[in-house]
This record gives sequence, C-alpha cells and structure tokens, in this order.
Amino acid sequence: MVSMKRGAGLAAAAGAAVLLGTGSAQAATTSGQAPAAGPASLTRTDVGQALNGTTTGLGYGVAAIKSLRLDPFANSSADVLNNGATVQPDQGLAPVGTSTLTGPLSAGGGIKDLPLVGGLTGVLPG
Repeated sequence: MVSMKRGAGLAAAAGAAVLLGTGSAQAATTSGQAPAAGPASLTRTDVGQALNGTTTGLGYGVAAIKSLRLDPFANSSADVLNNGATVQPDQGLAPVGTSTLTGPLSAGGGIKDLPLVGGLTGVLPG
C-alpha cells in the first residue's frame, strides 16, 4: 500500500522528470544560431469562435446547477419541507399555503422547478 506522502512524492518526481526530459529534448533540437530579436506579435483572435466556445462551456456548467437537487432530504421521511401550512383568511379570500413553494423542493426538484425563479432560469444557457 502506498501512503499519501509517498504517492505525492512519486507524483512530484514524475512531473519533474517529464519537465526535465522535455527541456533537454528541446535544447538538443535547437540550432547554434539565435533567432533575430524583434517585436513579438500576436495573432488576431476570432471573436465569434471565442464567444461560441464560452457560451457552449457556460451552458454545460450552468445546466448542472439549474437541475441540482436543493433539498437533500427530498422524498424521505426526514423531509421537513413536505409539511405544509395553510391559512384561511376571513371575508372569503382564497387560502394561502406554503406547499406551493415547498412542493417542488420536497419532490426533489432544483432551481428550474421553483415557481417564479424557475422561469428566470430560462434566460441562462443550458
């Protein structure tokens, strides 16, 4: 069995060997003359491709957050959100209860399943 300290030491030694091996191979392939020194130039960035890649990557990252289960006790006997409270106001008004807000969480839903907030997550990519 390899201990954590020994494993970290082996990983560091392997990384150093790779870096040193790459440097010596590169030094062996260079010619004797140094290139002429001049101003460094950068290539132009294609903005369309950069935005497309950023949006695609962001979409994959945000999609997991939108469907992340918010109530860890959902669908279990220990779930405190499955208990609702309802108030019946006077003068014939409709009853007001908490199950409208806590119901999607108690069923194991994420942010996208919440009323009001779930509609706003449609703006996010993914």
